[in-house]
Amino acid sequence: MNLLQIAPVQDTLQQITTAVEPATSMNALDLAFKGGWLMIVLLVLLLLSVYVLIERTLVINKAGKEDNSFMNRIKDYILDGKIETAMTLCRNTNTPSARMVEKGISRLGRPTADVMSAIENQGNIEISKLEKGLPLLATTASGAPMIGFLGTVTGMVKAFMSMASAGANVDVNILSTGIYEALVTTVGGLIVGIIALFAYNYLTTRIKGIVNKLEMRIMEFMDILNEPAV
Repeated sequence: MNLLQIAPVQDTLQQITTAVEPATSMNALDLAFKGGWLMIVLLVLLLLSVYVLIERTLVINKAGKEDNSFMNRIKDYILDGKIETAMTLCRNTNTPSARMVEKGISRLGRPTADVMSAIENQGNIEISKLEKGLPLLATTASGAPMIGFLGTVTGMVKAFMSMASAGANVDVNILSTGIYEALVTTVGGLIVGIIALFAYNYLTTRIKGIVNKLEMRIMEFMDILNEPAV
């Protein structure tokens, strides 16, 4: 009796193992393909986000590099009346702060308010250059999860349509396509959205650091202009 009872149990375990093996052997790429065409959209957004992150990081790193002696040399040139030499130094330095100082030097002799206004306008231009691509990251951070949820809805619709078409002969394999699309696109959308969000916050923080440096350099430049002649 015991042997007769054990045999059906072994057959059942073997069937479960056979059913589970294909699912466990599925790799990430195969799983992504189960998400349908929306996964292509998420992949494009992911690639664009990674590109913006790398490209902006390189630009910000370049903008953050400055010669510590730059402002001292500018001060010496201005106090010695070597305005053209100071302008040449700014052009050769080629950093946001140098371009702002150059704009201020080009307005020497005008009222202080005009000089400051010219510097602020140039500063806004420099900041807008640094922030290039950030709207894409912000849009991806909020839009990718929504695309994933859209895939969830369309996947469940497909699953219920397959269930309705099958009638009484409902099979798990019939529902698997829609369920895969529903779950995979949700996971994909969240992953892309999280990556874009972290990239956006990282770049925003780096740009704020550059802006603080620009403000310090402009304060130093205005101090030079307001320094009393000896």
